[in-house]
Amino acid sequence: MFLGIVTIELFIPHSDSLKAKRSVVTGLKERLKRLNASVAEVEGQDLWQRATLGLALVGNSAARLEAAVDEARRIVEREYRAQIVAFDWDVSPVP
Repeated sequence: MFLGIVTIELFIPHSDSLKAKRSVVTGLKERLKRLNASVAEVEGQDLWQRATLGLALVGNSAARLEAAVDEARRIVEREYRAQIVAFDWDVSPVP
């Protein structure tokens, strides 16, 4: 069994309220959940233009998880209202 952990820091330049930010973040979370990932906003909940999303993926193959991480990055890159500040990930076997 393998575990994939992804941290995505986002800048949302045109957000002028928490409601506007929530619209962007909620849409991204829904699209990322289609990868069978657990997704949560883990930092910056009170900031209008910043968000940090955390993803957790579990699978039977490191290659499949790495492909899912690549797809997650593509999903976030397609969101024109947000810019990726940092994208960190790790796939490792579970002891």
